[in-house]
Amino acid sequence: MTGERFEIPVEAAKIAEVSAVFDEHGGARRESAILLAHGAGFSMDAPWMTTVAHGLRDRGFDVLRFNYPYRERAEREGRQRPPDRAEILERAHSTALGVLRERVGGRRILLAGKSMGGRMSTHLAAKGDDCAGLVLFGYPLHAPGRTDKLRYEHFAAIAQPALFLQGTRDKLCQLDLLEECLKKYGGKATVEVIEDADHGFHVRKASGRTDAEVLERMLDRIGEWDGEVFP
Repeated sequence: MTGERFEIPVEAAKIAEVSAVFDEHGGARRESAILLAHGAGFSMDAPWMTTVAHGLRDRGFDVLRFNYPYRERAEREGRQRPPDRAEILERAHSTALGVLRERVGGRRILLAGKSMGGRMSTHLAAKGDDCAGLVLFGYPLHAPGRTDKLRYEHFAAIAQPALFLQGTRDKLCQLDLLEECLKKYGGKATVEVIEDADHGFHVRKASGRTDAEVLERMLDRIGEWDGEVFP
């Protein structure tokens, strides 16, 4: 099943609109819909993003994914670009959230994202944007080797429940530091530890699992968590 592709107008960016895809569950869907944001190094159409969106759709979620402005420009121009400033990322993200709200009416919306997309999701939640919960794939708590500068100053302002999916080999998130930072989190935070996974959720052959198996389990866990938090 192919999702519906369309454009979202954006403001204060060097591009007038960004691409989006809406993957709608065709059967008995969940009450929760998901806005899925990509990481810094790839687009909404990256294989990982597509697999996650389709996996969530198959588990009953309607899913909207979109490109941030810098990534839309990179895709159109055929060259890499660095991420936009945080305020531009947040504005585009918030606009996409509004588009999803128009499509799903009064249903719950979960903000989900990979790395940078997850971080921007937490920024929107902290600022009071319309969402019921957060699903964070590899939250980038710090830059590699920079555990002296942690990205958690806004955690106290977040009231929504969150599911953190974090690998034990993730160089952007030292797990003991995350646990300490989550003591400041305003809502209920659940950490799902993915053994042997790195920041991209790759596991070594010695782990006895494949990347695909790890991803399937994470998607199952999101479905379980949704049912636990919103019974």
